[in-house]
Formats: sequence, C-alpha cells, structure tokens
Amino acid sequence: MTAPSTEITTDYDPAIDASVVLVSWNSREDLEVCIGSLLRQPVSCEVILVDNASSDGSVELVRDKFGERVRIVELAENIGYGGGLNEGMRIGRGRFLFALNTDTEVAPACLASLIEAGDRYPNVGCFAPKILSFQNPEIIDNVGHLLYPDGLSRGRGRLEHDRGQYDEEEEILIASGCAILMRRSMLVDVGGFDADLFAYCEDTDLGLRAQLRGWRCRYIPAAVVYHKYSASTAPYSPEKAFLVERNRVWVATKCLPGPLLALSPFYTLMRLATQAFGALTKRGAAGKFAANQSRGELVKILFRAWRAALAGLPAAIAKRRQLQAQRRISLQDALAWTTRYRMSVGEIALKE
Repeated sequence: MTAPSTEITTDYDPAIDASVVLVSWNSREDLEVCIGSLLRQPVSCEVILVDNASSDGSVELVRDKFGERVRIVELAENIGYGGGLNEGMRIGRGRFLFALNTDTEVAPACLASLIEAGDRYPNVGCFAPKILSFQNPEIIDNVGHLLYPDGLSRGRGRLEHDRGQYDEEEEILIASGCAILMRRSMLVDVGGFDADLFAYCEDTDLGLRAQLRGWRCRYIPAAVVYHKYSASTAPYSPEKAFLVERNRVWVATKCLPGPLLALSPFYTLMRLATQAFGALTKRGAAGKFAANQSRGELVKILFRAWRAALAGLPAAIAKRRQLQAQRRISLQDALAWTTRYRMSVGEIALKE
C-alpha cells in the first residue's frame, strides 16, 4: 500500500471556476450525456477525462464528439477510481475540483449552485449535491452518506421518494464520491484519494480524513445530479462485495477514533448477522446477492476480503498513526460521528 497522493498544487487559474474530473473505464455509452451536460453549465469549467485503459473506444468517441473542449489523460493501465481522480486533479487548473462519475447527467444549475456555496462557506472543504436516480428522478440515489460504527457508509435517503424532505442546506459527514465539489486548499491539506482502495469507500476515507483535519462537509440541494447506480459494476457483483468489505477494514483502521475502532468488530458481527438474516429472507443487498449468486459464495467473498485486508493492515496502521497524530478535532467530536450521522444496522443490512 502506498500513501495517499498529495500532488495537489496550490496554483490555479482564477478564471476557471471548477475542474471537473471524470474517470472512465469502458464508459463509452455514458460519456456523451455526461460531458454534454457539463459543457452546458453556466460557469467556467474545464472537463478532464482520465481514461483507465479502456478498450471500448471511449477516448475516440470523446475526441470526435468534443474535440479540445475535453482534456484527455490516457493511462496505460486501470489504476482505479481514486487513483484516476488523483491524476486528473493533479493537472486541474480550476478554483474548485469536482469529482464526478461518468454514469451521470448534471442538472443545468448544479455547478453554479455548488460554486456559489463554496464561495459562501470558505471553511467548508467538501460540497455534496442532491443525487437522484437517472432512471427515475423521483427516487433519491443519495444526499450524502451516513456512517455505520464499523466504518461502512451508505447513501443517506437512498431509494426514498423525493418529497422535499432533503431540500434544506445542512452540514453532513461525508459526500458521495459519485459527485463531490472539493476545495483545493482542503485537498492540499488532507491529500488526495487513497489509490490503494482502487474502487469503493474512497469517498468515506477522504471524507473522514478531512473531518479529522477540521474540514466540514455541506449538502447543497439546489445542485442536482442524476446517477445510474453501479453502472461500472453490477450493484451486487462479487467484485464489488469484495472491494467494499476489504476497503471498509482499511478505512476503519485508518480513520475511526480509538474507542470506536475497538468496538467495531462487535458492530461488524451485528451487521453480518443481520445481513445473514437478509440473505435468508431475500431482503437488502445480501438478499439480492444471494439471489444472483449464492449464500456460500457470499461467505467465500467475505473471507477473501478479510484475508486481503489483513495483508494490508500493517500499512493501514502506519497511515493511522500519521492521521491521528495530525488530528485537529477532539476525540469527543470524532466519537460524535456515530450519534449525529449514524445509521442503524437494519438500514445498512436490510435496505437495498
């Protein structure tokens, strides 16, 4: 495991409001809609496409369709979502940096609303839009993330009907990596995404690291993004299950306050027991996974994830020492994460 990238420069072009970084891996079918919606934003932004060694003609499509309006970074191998974002942010020239999934469409006022909020709240490091389902915009994808006490996070409001219940600006704990506006000075202070995670949980990791350094996160409902959930991987795929559980262990080891980290195995057992119930009763993500694969396959994936997590644990512990030594918030403030932004075991285990 390597340390999170810190190659975020303090230099920027004040004429460019935001650098939008897209990381693509065989995302050809999504790129035209996503980039088109970005180029229609009423703010000054540059679009940077980082291609993770796609084989579907993604780069050729973007060059033919958008020409020099999109800066393209072609990588020789797939280095994952977080690593790809770091590559794009390293060359971004905007005042703010906007990480965005390719399987999205950005509403016309989205970037303007986020940037306006960024200028209003100079001490906030991350800004989260309202993310709605691309297929059914009346359904919420997420409005930020909540945290379960073993380090696993989940989209707040996921699959709820949008009745205006999340239409007020408010402070949240973590923004979804699907779409997140980041202050450049926050990234310089905290570092980039942890490329070792490859995919999934990198938003939780960055969000908690920023919180430890005293940076707040704010939800901006006037900014709307439409998202195709888990378009790059099947939502209940073995690979996703493996990465989420492995990365959860590393993120918890690095970021959770000591007392909560000591209790996290107990909360994990509670979660697994509830997920086992979900698999048996065909409820929640575990039930969907068991229907598509098998209960035995789910157990095998968990043990494979734990073996991989254990192999990387020494490096995660070393990162923890550095992070906790540089913490700017009190232990009490860190422990308050799981009271103010906590999700129940039923919500994380029995909802899709």
